[in-house]
Amino acid sequence: MGFLLTTLIFAVIGIVASLCARICCNKGPSANLFHLTLVITATVCCWMMWAIVYLAQMNPLIVPILSESE
Repeated sequence: MGFLLTTLIFAVIGIVASLCARICCNKGPSANLFHLTLVITATVCCWMMWAIVYLAQMNPLIVPILSESE
């Protein structure tokens, strides 16, 4: 549930940022394509970083060692 919901949130933020870039920085077709590419790349990179950190916590590589006295 958390993974899909946060993925949807990243998608919505990416769409809103793309629309803002298109509306605020309307300087021609090549500039619009460049701004759209930057926004989509930034959104995907942020989502991938979050997804890697989130999934790494599901199966940690280092397991805590409990002492016998506790």
